[in-house]
Amino acid sequence: MADIIKFDLLIIILSKMLDKSISNASYQIKQLQGGTLGDVQLVTGLAQTIDNEKIPYKIVWKKQKKWERPGDPESWRREFDLYQSNLHIAFTPALRWPECYHLELSNDTIELWMEYVDGVSGVDLSIEMLEQAALELGRFLGRINQRHEDLKSIACLGDTGFLQREFNQWHMQSYTYDYLISKQSRLPEFLKEMLKNSEIQLVDGKSFEYSYLRSKGCDIPENLKKMIMDIDDRKEDIFKRLKNLPVVLCHRDFWNENIIFTDGGVRLIDWDTAGWGYLGEDIASLIVDGMDVDRFEENYNRLIPAYLNGVMEYMDIPDIDEMYILEMILIKFGYRMMQERMFSETFDKKNWGMSALQKIHEIMYSKN
Repeated sequence: MADIIKFDLLIIILSKMLDKSISNASYQIKQLQGGTLGDVQLVTGLAQTIDNEKIPYKIVWKKQKKWERPGDPESWRREFDLYQSNLHIAFTPALRWPECYHLELSNDTIELWMEYVDGVSGVDLSIEMLEQAALELGRFLGRINQRHEDLKSIACLGDTGFLQREFNQWHMQSYTYDYLISKQSRLPEFLKEMLKNSEIQLVDGKSFEYSYLRSKGCDIPENLKKMIMDIDDRKEDIFKRLKNLPVVLCHRDFWNENIIFTDGGVRLIDWDTAGWGYLGEDIASLIVDGMDVDRFEENYNRLIPAYLNGVMEYMDIPDIDEMYILEMILIKFGYRMMQERMFSETFDKKNWGMSALQKIHEIMYSKN
């Protein structure tokens, strides 16, 4: 059944967005993104003013149902809360979020009516655009730390433990052997057979991916396995060292699909995981998430300096060994890259996860 928009509400929203007295409006709805919990739609049509002027419009209607991210139970409503905060004072025309014209919270669902931003995004972003996004994000973080002490008290923001919780999911057993081989399990049949034939041995208290990596059935090259397992073995020391880094506001979903380059500026969408974290978390995502593997090295060489230069315009930071960014990449994406390879029935060097791990290995060991 198609969504029905409340006509009176639409008139109020369009009047605010267009800064005119709107008396009537037509609308059509087009799905932009949608899932079990989140739903993003583009609403378009003609708005008619009280003077009979007809104005075409586009606006984004975003709905998010309540759900609980482990260790971050309020993330489902974070955008609603942030739009009611004073975070906007740290934005500039060079980097901001879409303007929000109306928001509601009812029955464990949030609704936001937001500016539609039309521009370049995703894989179409050039290295120069990505570099500017990294620079402007760094400046944004630096401005908050130097000029906007009051923003540090925004209660709805996530905490510095996010990165470690995200990594720890691979170190916790999610499913039993009986479930994994059952019909209810969505595990591919060839992996179920490997489990039954003891080619994969489950490690007590660990995830299936953790177990697969250490099983005789794992066909990932030894150097790449060792690279991931080395992060596992050193995780306590790594997180201890990360805690010495400056704490900054992290977007935490900073990848090319959430960056829109328009009118010479950057528009950043999807703030539901935003919170306090360690310098570099966002740039680690931007280097690899959703990127062609061939872009990794140039991203690494150009985006880190741009990001750090932006931060340093507003705050002093200690001398940093950029190797920690590679460790962050493996913390955030190492097992995900392996998972993509793992779920492929044939060994294929063109597999993104396989190629991504190989490229990270090349970059990491070329820096040593």
